[in-house]
Amino acid sequence: MAVLDSLALAEDVDIYSDELNHASIVDGARLAVRRRSHSNGSSNSSVKLHVYRHNDLGHLEELLLQHDNNNNHNNNTKKRKKVLITDSLFSMDGDYADLQGLVALKNRYGFLLAIDEAHATLCCGKERGAGAAEMFGVEHDIDLHIGTLSKAFGCMGGFVCCSNQWKHFFINRGRAQVFSTALPVPVVVAAQEALAISQREGWRREHLWRLIDRLGKELGVGVAVSPIVPVMMGSEDKALEASRELLRQGYHVPAIRPPTVPRGTCRLRISLSAGHTMEDVVGVARCLKPVMGSGGQPRL
Repeated sequence: MAVLDSLALAEDVDIYSDELNHASIVDGARLAVRRRSHSNGSSNSSVKLHVYRHNDLGHLEELLLQHDNNNNHNNNTKKRKKVLITDSLFSMDGDYADLQGLVALKNRYGFLLAIDEAHATLCCGKERGAGAAEMFGVEHDIDLHIGTLSKAFGCMGGFVCCSNQWKHFFINRGRAQVFSTALPVPVVVAAQEALAISQREGWRREHLWRLIDRLGKELGVGVAVSPIVPVMMGSEDKALEASRELLRQGYHVPAIRPPTVPRGTCRLRISLSAGHTMEDVVGVARCLKPVMGSGGQPRL
């Protein structure tokens, strides 16, 4: 919210957002549009939000071309700035943004590229756990890396990795940061130590990926590509009952329902961590087999 609201301080900004982006991105983009419309005293905002179909770079390029052509046809209109923001690892589907494809489009159309690495930080990236951008070899092509300390760090708070210029801009113009209380010192120290452990003990990340690989094999339906593995159930009743049954057998696998996901796409969400064991993975897969037999379908 701080990043998108700050970027909207400029006039004539187009924000491009994947339709499955996390609620924090959605709310930040909507806030940017509304605040800009109020600041100029008009019902029309100079910040426009464009949502493209999930991971559909063809649709995204259509939108980019459409708005470039509109600018070219109206010589009196100032050239609009473009910002693209996406999750790197999508929280409810466990799939990745096509970061290499997005970088190629960035080089062609000249937009600012911001990614939310909340679910990939410390988990993805073989050498340093720097996220999906490192894993796909494009980390130096990303302008803003946004992340959280509340997932793999085990703390709270958020961060933006960026250039020194951008850092000073956000510190001075990001309302959500300017008007927030600073994080408690013990939380910051704990986050620093979590980062140090991640760099020092790479075996934790290696163990996590062995678990991911084993889960895919145990379920027998393909290759799991991330620590997030959704098992699609469809109805709320099916998802809730399956979650309750798994809990009775010792496995906490939450049922994800609207408004988190669209109606009719309720699911169980397996979220692996380095704290799990091979026995955990084999056990939860065994318990899931009857669920899969009654209509549950892992999305891998």
